[in-house]
Amino acid sequence: MTKVLANIKGDKVIWAVAALLALFSFLPVYSASSNLAYLYGDGDTFSFLVKHFAHLVLGFLIMYGVHKIPYNYFKGLSIIMIPVVLILLLVTMAQNTTIEGANASRWIRLPFVGVTFQTSTLAAVVLMAYVARYLSKIKDKSITFKETLLPLWLPVFLVLMLILPANFSTAAIMFSMVIMLVFLGGYPLKYISVILGSGFIILVFFVLFAKAFPGMFPNRVDTWVSRIENFTNDTGTQEDYQIERAKIAIARGGVIGTGPGKSVQRNFLPQSSSDFIYAIIIEEWGFVGGIFLMLLYLLLLFRLVIAAHKSPDMFGKLLVIGVGLPIVFQALINMAVAVELFPVTGQTLPLISSGGTSIWMTCLAIGIVLSVSSRREELIEEELHKEKEENPLEVLREVYE
Repeated sequence: MTKVLANIKGDKVIWAVAALLALFSFLPVYSASSNLAYLYGDGDTFSFLVKHFAHLVLGFLIMYGVHKIPYNYFKGLSIIMIPVVLILLLVTMAQNTTIEGANASRWIRLPFVGVTFQTSTLAAVVLMAYVARYLSKIKDKSITFKETLLPLWLPVFLVLMLILPANFSTAAIMFSMVIMLVFLGGYPLKYISVILGSGFIILVFFVLFAKAFPGMFPNRVDTWVSRIENFTNDTGTQEDYQIERAKIAIARGGVIGTGPGKSVQRNFLPQSSSDFIYAIIIEEWGFVGGIFLMLLYLLLLFRLVIAAHKSPDMFGKLLVIGVGLPIVFQALINMAVAVELFPVTGQTLPLISSGGTSIWMTCLAIGIVLSVSSRREELIEEELHKEKEENPLEVLREVYE
Protein backbone atom coordinates (compact mmCIF):
# COMPACT_ATOMS: atom_id res chain seq x y z
CA MET A 1 0.00 0.00 0.00
CA THR A 2 2.84 2.36 0.91
CA LYS A 3 4.53 1.60 -2.42
CA VAL A 4 1.33 2.44 -4.31
CA LEU A 5 0.88 5.71 -2.42
CA ALA A 6 4.51 6.62 -3.12
CA ASN A 7 3.81 6.31 -6.86
CA ILE A 8 0.82 8.63 -6.69
CA LYS A 9 1.78 12.08 -7.91
CA GLY A 10 -0.07 15.32 -8.38
CA ASP A 11 -2.43 17.30 -6.18
CA LYS A 12 -3.23 15.11 -3.15
CA VAL A 13 -6.40 17.08 -2.39
CA ILE A 14 -7.79 16.29 -5.86
CA TRP A 15 -6.99 12.62 -5.25
CA ALA A 16 -8.75 12.81 -1.89
CA VAL A 17 -11.86 14.53 -3.28
CA ALA A 18 -12.16 11.99 -6.10
CA ALA A 19 -11.78 9.12 -3.62
CA LEU A 20 -14.37 10.60 -1.22
CA LEU A 21 -16.89 11.10 -4.03
CA ALA A 22 -16.35 7.53 -5.23
CA LEU A 23 -16.67 6.01 -1.75
CA PHE A 24 -19.76 8.05 -0.95
CA SER A 25 -21.39 7.01 -4.23
CA PHE A 26 -21.82 3.39 -3.13
CA LEU A 27 -24.57 4.18 -0.62
CA PRO A 28 -26.91 6.23 -2.86
CA VAL A 29 -26.29 4.00 -5.91
CA TYR A 30 -27.04 0.85 -3.91
CA SER A 31 -30.15 2.44 -2.48
CA ALA A 32 -31.42 4.03 -5.71
CA SER A 33 -30.82 0.95 -7.87
CA SER A 34 -33.62 -0.98 -6.15
CA ASN A 35 -36.12 0.46 -8.65
CA LEU A 36 -34.01 -0.75 -11.60
CA ALA A 37 -33.51 -4.13 -9.95
CA TYR A 38 -37.26 -4.77 -9.84
CA LEU A 39 -38.02 -3.25 -13.24
CA TYR A 40 -35.25 -4.87 -15.26
CA GLY A 41 -33.94 -7.66 -13.03
CA ASP A 42 -34.90 -10.18 -10.42
CA GLY A 43 -34.90 -7.68 -7.56
CA ASP A 44 -31.25 -8.27 -6.61
CA THR A 45 -29.61 -4.88 -6.02
CA PHE A 46 -26.23 -6.38 -5.13
CA SER A 47 -25.39 -6.94 -8.81
CA PHE A 48 -25.83 -3.20 -9.45
CA LEU A 49 -23.43 -2.47 -6.59
CA VAL A 50 -20.84 -4.86 -8.02
CA LYS A 51 -21.22 -3.27 -11.45
CA HIS A 52 -20.75 0.21 -9.99
CA PHE A 53 -17.68 -1.01 -8.09
CA ALA A 54 -16.19 -2.41 -11.31
CA HIS A 55 -16.82 0.88 -13.13
CA LEU A 56 -15.07 2.83 -10.37
CA VAL A 57 -12.10 0.45 -10.20
CA LEU A 58 -11.56 0.74 -13.95
CA GLY A 59 -12.05 4.51 -13.69
CA PHE A 60 -9.37 4.91 -11.03
CA LEU A 61 -7.02 2.67 -13.00
CA ILE A 62 -7.54 5.04 -15.95
CA MET A 63 -6.89 8.01 -13.66
CA TYR A 64 -3.70 6.44 -12.29
CA GLY A 65 -2.39 5.48 -15.73
CA VAL A 66 -3.16 8.85 -17.33
CA HIS A 67 -1.60 10.87 -14.50
CA LYS A 68 1.69 9.09 -15.21
CA ILE A 69 1.74 10.43 -18.79
CA PRO A 70 3.63 13.74 -19.21
CA TYR A 71 0.92 16.26 -19.99
CA ASN A 72 2.75 17.66 -23.03
CA TYR A 73 1.97 14.37 -24.79
CA PHE A 74 -1.68 15.39 -24.82
CA LYS A 75 -0.86 18.04 -27.44
CA GLY A 76 -0.12 15.40 -30.06
CA LEU A 77 -2.74 12.98 -28.75
CA SER A 78 -5.49 15.58 -29.11
CA ILE A 79 -4.61 16.06 -32.81
CA ILE A 80 -4.62 12.31 -33.41
CA MET A 81 -7.86 11.75 -31.50
CA ILE A 82 -9.95 14.46 -33.21
CA PRO A 83 -10.43 12.38 -36.42
CA VAL A 84 -11.05 9.26 -34.30
CA VAL A 85 -13.71 11.09 -32.28
CA LEU A 86 -15.39 12.40 -35.45
CA ILE A 87 -15.59 8.86 -36.85
CA LEU A 88 -17.02 7.52 -33.58
CA LEU A 89 -19.63 10.28 -33.51
CA LEU A 90 -20.59 9.58 -37.13
CA VAL A 91 -20.99 5.88 -36.36
CA THR A 92 -23.06 6.72 -33.28
CA MET A 93 -25.36 9.09 -35.17
CA ALA A 94 -25.71 6.65 -38.09
CA GLN A 95 -27.33 4.10 -35.77
CA ASN A 96 -30.43 6.31 -35.70
CA THR A 97 -31.47 4.92 -32.32
CA THR A 98 -34.81 6.14 -30.98
CA ILE A 99 -36.38 6.00 -27.53
CA GLU A 100 -40.13 6.59 -27.40
CA GLY A 101 -39.96 8.04 -30.92
CA ALA A 102 -37.16 10.54 -30.17
CA ASN A 103 -33.64 10.45 -31.58
CA ALA A 104 -31.29 9.01 -28.93
CA SER A 105 -28.16 8.03 -30.85
CA ARG A 106 -25.70 8.56 -28.01
CA TRP A 107 -24.13 5.16 -27.42
CA ILE A 108 -22.23 2.56 -29.39
CA ARG A 109 -21.69 -1.02 -28.34
CA LEU A 110 -18.02 -1.96 -28.19
CA PRO A 111 -17.27 -5.17 -30.11
CA PHE A 112 -16.23 -8.36 -28.27
CA VAL A 113 -16.87 -6.93 -24.76
CA GLY A 114 -20.48 -5.88 -25.42
CA VAL A 115 -20.18 -2.72 -23.30
CA THR A 116 -22.05 0.43 -24.35
CA PHE A 117 -20.02 3.63 -24.62
CA GLN A 118 -21.27 7.21 -24.90
CA THR A 119 -19.00 8.77 -27.50
CA SER A 120 -19.88 12.40 -26.72
CA THR A 121 -18.17 12.19 -23.30
CA LEU A 122 -14.87 11.17 -24.89
CA ALA A 123 -15.35 13.86 -27.54
CA ALA A 124 -15.71 16.51 -24.83
CA VAL A 125 -12.35 15.69 -23.22
CA VAL A 126 -10.53 15.42 -26.55
CA LEU A 127 -12.03 18.65 -27.88
CA MET A 128 -11.07 20.66 -24.79
CA ALA A 129 -7.49 19.35 -24.96
CA TYR A 130 -7.35 20.22 -28.66
CA VAL A 131 -8.59 23.78 -28.07
CA ALA A 132 -6.10 24.23 -25.20
CA ARG A 133 -3.26 23.08 -27.49
CA TYR A 134 -4.22 25.52 -30.23
CA LEU A 135 -4.62 28.48 -27.87
CA SER A 136 -1.22 27.83 -26.29
CA LYS A 137 0.27 27.64 -29.79
CA ILE A 138 -1.00 31.10 -30.82
CA LYS A 139 -0.20 32.69 -27.46
CA ASP A 140 1.34 36.17 -27.86
CA LYS A 141 0.74 36.05 -31.62
CA SER A 142 -1.30 38.49 -33.64
CA ILE A 143 -3.92 36.44 -35.46
CA THR A 144 -6.88 37.10 -37.73
CA PHE A 145 -10.25 35.41 -37.48
CA LYS A 146 -9.74 33.81 -40.90
CA GLU A 147 -6.53 32.13 -39.72
CA THR A 148 -8.36 30.36 -36.87
CA LEU A 149 -11.39 29.16 -38.83
CA LEU A 150 -9.97 25.88 -40.13
CA PRO A 151 -7.53 24.82 -37.37
CA LEU A 152 -9.70 25.85 -34.42
CA TRP A 153 -13.38 26.33 -35.20
CA LEU A 154 -13.93 23.71 -37.91
CA PRO A 155 -13.18 20.77 -35.55
CA VAL A 156 -15.24 22.42 -32.79
CA PHE A 157 -18.35 22.87 -34.94
CA LEU A 158 -18.00 19.43 -36.56
CA VAL A 159 -17.94 17.74 -33.14
CA LEU A 160 -20.84 19.83 -31.85
CA MET A 161 -22.98 19.30 -34.95
CA LEU A 162 -22.55 15.52 -34.64
CA ILE A 163 -23.62 15.61 -30.98
CA LEU A 164 -26.44 18.16 -31.27
CA PRO A 165 -29.14 16.01 -32.94
CA ALA A 166 -29.27 13.48 -30.11
CA ASN A 167 -27.97 15.45 -27.13
CA PHE A 168 -28.58 19.19 -27.06
CA SER A 169 -27.58 19.66 -23.41
CA THR A 170 -24.15 18.06 -23.90
CA ALA A 171 -23.54 20.10 -27.07
CA ALA A 172 -24.61 23.30 -25.28
CA ILE A 173 -22.33 22.60 -22.31
CA MET A 174 -19.38 21.81 -24.59
CA PHE A 175 -19.94 24.99 -26.60
CA SER A 176 -20.11 27.04 -23.38
CA MET A 177 -16.90 25.47 -22.08
CA VAL A 178 -15.09 26.10 -25.38
CA ILE A 179 -16.18 29.76 -25.33
CA MET A 180 -14.99 30.08 -21.72
CA LEU A 181 -11.65 28.47 -22.60
CA VAL A 182 -10.94 30.66 -25.62
CA PHE A 183 -11.85 33.72 -23.52
CA LEU A 184 -9.38 32.72 -20.80
CA GLY A 185 -6.83 31.88 -23.49
CA GLY A 186 -6.85 35.46 -24.73
CA TYR A 187 -8.80 34.92 -27.94
CA PRO A 188 -10.06 38.35 -29.15
CA LEU A 189 -13.53 39.26 -27.86
CA LYS A 190 -14.66 40.53 -31.25
CA TYR A 191 -13.99 37.10 -32.73
CA ILE A 192 -15.77 35.37 -29.82
CA SER A 193 -18.85 37.48 -30.51
CA VAL A 194 -18.78 36.33 -34.14
CA ILE A 195 -18.63 32.69 -33.01
CA LEU A 196 -21.52 33.20 -30.59
CA GLY A 197 -23.62 34.74 -33.34
CA SER A 198 -22.67 31.96 -35.76
CA GLY A 199 -23.55 29.32 -33.18
CA PHE A 200 -26.97 30.86 -32.65
CA ILE A 201 -27.65 31.03 -36.40
CA ILE A 202 -26.61 27.38 -36.86
CA LEU A 203 -28.90 26.32 -34.01
CA VAL A 204 -31.84 28.21 -35.54
CA PHE A 205 -31.23 26.63 -38.93
CA PHE A 206 -31.01 23.19 -37.32
CA VAL A 207 -34.32 23.69 -35.53
CA LEU A 208 -36.00 24.87 -38.74
CA PHE A 209 -34.52 21.95 -40.69
CA ALA A 210 -35.64 19.45 -38.03
CA LYS A 211 -39.14 20.92 -38.12
CA ALA A 212 -39.26 20.82 -41.94
CA PHE A 213 -37.93 17.24 -42.10
CA PRO A 214 -39.05 15.54 -38.87
CA GLY A 215 -38.04 12.12 -40.17
CA MET A 216 -34.35 13.11 -40.05
CA PHE A 217 -34.29 13.83 -36.30
CA PRO A 218 -37.44 12.26 -34.81
CA ASN A 219 -39.08 14.48 -32.18
CA ARG A 220 -35.74 15.81 -30.91
CA VAL A 221 -36.59 19.49 -31.15
CA ASP A 222 -40.03 18.78 -29.67
CA THR A 223 -38.27 17.21 -26.67
CA TRP A 224 -36.16 20.35 -26.15
CA VAL A 225 -39.22 22.58 -26.36
CA SER A 226 -41.25 20.40 -23.99
CA ARG A 227 -38.50 20.44 -21.38
CA ILE A 228 -38.36 24.23 -21.44
CA GLU A 229 -42.14 24.41 -21.25
CA ASN A 230 -42.15 21.99 -18.31
CA PHE A 231 -39.62 24.19 -16.56
CA THR A 232 -41.73 27.33 -16.98
CA ASN A 233 -45.14 25.76 -16.30
CA ASP A 234 -46.67 22.48 -15.15
CA THR A 235 -47.83 20.43 -18.12
CA GLY A 236 -48.10 16.99 -16.54
CA THR A 237 -45.54 15.28 -18.83
CA GLN A 238 -42.79 12.80 -17.96
CA GLU A 239 -40.20 15.52 -17.22
CA ASP A 240 -42.68 17.30 -14.97
CA TYR A 241 -43.36 14.02 -13.16
CA GLN A 242 -39.61 13.56 -12.55
CA ILE A 243 -39.23 17.05 -11.12
CA GLU A 244 -42.27 16.62 -8.86
CA ARG A 245 -40.90 13.35 -7.47
CA ALA A 246 -37.49 14.94 -6.99
CA LYS A 247 -39.03 17.81 -5.03
CA ILE A 248 -40.97 15.36 -2.87
CA ALA A 249 -37.74 13.49 -2.14
CA ILE A 250 -35.97 16.73 -1.19
CA ALA A 251 -38.88 17.80 1.03
CA ARG A 252 -38.85 14.44 2.84
CA GLY A 253 -35.13 14.74 3.50
CA GLY A 254 -35.38 17.84 5.66
CA VAL A 255 -32.21 18.79 7.53
CA ILE A 256 -30.67 15.41 8.39
CA GLY A 257 -32.54 13.06 6.04
CA THR A 258 -34.46 9.84 6.52
CA GLY A 259 -31.29 7.75 6.77
CA PRO A 260 -29.20 5.67 4.33
CA GLY A 261 -31.30 3.23 2.32
CA LYS A 262 -34.61 4.64 3.56
CA SER A 263 -35.62 6.59 0.47
CA VAL A 264 -39.20 6.15 -0.67
CA GLN A 265 -39.03 8.18 -3.88
CA ARG A 266 -36.37 5.88 -5.34
CA ASN A 267 -39.27 3.54 -6.12
CA PHE A 268 -41.10 6.18 -8.14
CA LEU A 269 -38.43 8.49 -9.54
CA PRO A 270 -37.13 7.46 -12.99
CA GLN A 271 -33.33 7.62 -13.36
CA SER A 272 -33.01 7.70 -9.57
CA SER A 273 -29.51 6.19 -9.70
CA SER A 274 -28.19 8.53 -12.41
CA ASP A 275 -29.80 11.82 -13.48
CA PHE A 276 -31.78 12.39 -10.26
CA ILE A 277 -29.49 10.75 -7.72
CA TYR A 278 -28.94 14.10 -5.97
CA ALA A 279 -32.61 14.16 -4.95
CA ILE A 280 -32.24 10.67 -3.43
CA ILE A 281 -29.10 11.79 -1.60
CA ILE A 282 -30.94 14.72 -0.02
CA GLU A 283 -33.89 12.49 0.89
CA GLU A 284 -31.59 10.07 2.72
CA TRP A 285 -28.89 12.43 3.96
CA GLY A 286 -30.84 15.67 4.20
CA PHE A 287 -29.76 19.24 3.68
CA VAL A 288 -26.49 18.44 5.47
CA GLY A 289 -25.59 15.69 3.00
CA GLY A 290 -26.56 17.81 -0.01
CA ILE A 291 -24.42 20.74 1.15
CA PHE A 292 -21.49 18.44 2.00
CA LEU A 293 -21.56 17.00 -1.51
CA MET A 294 -21.71 20.46 -3.06
CA LEU A 295 -18.75 21.58 -0.94
CA LEU A 296 -16.71 18.65 -2.22
CA TYR A 297 -17.26 19.79 -5.81
CA LEU A 298 -16.45 23.39 -4.86
CA LEU A 299 -13.25 22.16 -3.17
CA LEU A 300 -12.40 20.37 -6.42
CA LEU A 301 -12.99 23.65 -8.29
CA PHE A 302 -10.69 25.47 -5.85
CA ARG A 303 -7.90 22.93 -6.35
CA LEU A 304 -8.38 23.07 -10.14
CA VAL A 305 -7.77 26.81 -10.05
CA ILE A 306 -4.64 26.27 -7.92
CA ALA A 307 -3.37 23.54 -10.25
CA ALA A 308 -3.92 25.80 -13.26
CA HIS A 309 -2.20 28.73 -11.54
CA LYS A 310 0.85 26.60 -10.66
CA SER A 311 1.16 25.02 -14.08
CA PRO A 312 4.56 25.75 -15.65
CA ASP A 313 3.21 26.82 -19.06
CA MET A 314 0.12 28.13 -20.83
CA PHE A 315 -0.86 24.75 -22.27
CA GLY A 316 -0.94 23.22 -18.79
CA LYS A 317 -3.06 26.06 -17.44
CA LEU A 318 -5.61 25.86 -20.24
CA LEU A 319 -5.63 22.05 -20.18
CA VAL A 320 -6.52 21.96 -16.46
CA ILE A 321 -9.32 24.48 -16.91
CA GLY A 322 -10.54 22.89 -20.14
CA VAL A 323 -10.92 19.30 -18.91
CA GLY A 324 -11.43 20.02 -15.20
CA LEU A 325 -14.00 22.79 -15.07
CA PRO A 326 -16.68 20.86 -17.03
CA ILE A 327 -16.72 18.27 -14.22
CA VAL A 328 -17.76 20.88 -11.65
CA PHE A 329 -20.06 22.61 -14.14
CA GLN A 330 -21.85 19.33 -14.89
CA ALA A 331 -22.22 18.59 -11.18
CA LEU A 332 -23.79 21.98 -10.51
CA ILE A 333 -26.19 21.52 -13.46
CA ASN A 334 -27.24 18.10 -12.16
CA MET A 335 -27.94 19.59 -8.71
CA ALA A 336 -29.78 22.55 -10.22
CA VAL A 337 -32.07 20.22 -12.20
CA ALA A 338 -32.92 18.23 -9.06
CA VAL A 339 -34.02 21.38 -7.20
CA GLU A 340 -35.80 22.80 -10.30
CA LEU A 341 -33.41 25.64 -10.92
CA PHE A 342 -32.71 24.33 -14.41
CA PRO A 343 -34.66 22.37 -17.05
CA VAL A 344 -34.14 18.59 -17.27
CA THR A 345 -30.88 17.94 -19.14
CA GLY A 346 -30.00 14.29 -18.59
CA GLN A 347 -26.58 15.17 -17.15
CA THR A 348 -25.21 12.78 -14.51
CA LEU A 349 -23.51 13.63 -11.22
CA PRO A 350 -19.77 13.04 -11.80
CA LEU A 351 -18.29 10.10 -9.84
CA ILE A 352 -21.60 9.64 -8.01
CA SER A 353 -24.18 8.53 -10.58
CA SER A 354 -24.11 4.99 -11.91
CA GLY A 355 -22.91 4.54 -15.47
CA GLY A 356 -19.58 3.43 -16.85
CA THR A 357 -18.84 6.01 -19.53
CA SER A 358 -19.49 9.00 -17.25
CA ILE A 359 -17.22 7.60 -14.55
CA TRP A 360 -14.44 6.62 -16.95
CA MET A 361 -14.31 9.94 -18.77
CA THR A 362 -14.46 11.90 -15.50
CA CYS A 363 -11.50 9.86 -14.25
CA LEU A 364 -9.71 10.46 -17.56
CA ALA A 365 -10.15 14.23 -17.16
CA ILE A 366 -9.00 14.16 -13.53
CA GLY A 367 -6.00 12.07 -14.55
CA ILE A 368 -5.00 14.74 -17.07
CA VAL A 369 -5.30 17.42 -14.37
CA LEU A 370 -3.13 15.33 -12.02
CA SER A 371 -0.58 14.91 -14.80
CA VAL A 372 -0.23 18.69 -15.03
CA SER A 373 0.03 19.15 -11.25
CA SER A 374 2.57 16.30 -10.93
CA ARG A 375 4.84 18.06 -13.43
CA ARG A 376 4.95 21.03 -11.06
CA GLU A 377 6.12 18.72 -8.28
CA GLU A 378 8.81 17.25 -10.52
CA LEU A 379 10.14 20.71 -11.36
CA ILE A 380 10.34 21.59 -7.65
CA GLU A 381 12.20 18.34 -6.92
CA GLU A 382 14.60 18.99 -9.81
CA GLU A 383 15.26 22.51 -8.51
CA LEU A 384 15.96 21.24 -5.00
CA HIS A 385 18.28 18.55 -6.35
CA LYS A 386 20.12 21.15 -8.40
CA GLU A 387 20.57 23.37 -5.34
CA LYS A 388 22.01 20.44 -3.38
CA GLU A 389 24.48 19.67 -6.16
CA GLU A 390 25.62 23.28 -6.20
CA ASN A 391 26.06 23.31 -2.39
CA PRO A 392 28.85 20.87 -1.36
CA LEU A 393 28.15 21.44 2.36
CA GLU A 394 24.61 20.13 1.88
CA VAL A 395 25.98 16.96 0.25
CA LEU A 396 28.43 16.39 3.13
CA ARG A 397 25.65 16.89 5.68
CA GLU A 398 23.52 14.20 4.02
CA VAL A 399 26.50 11.79 3.94
CA TYR A 400 27.14 12.15 7.68
CA GLU A 401 23.46 11.81 8.46
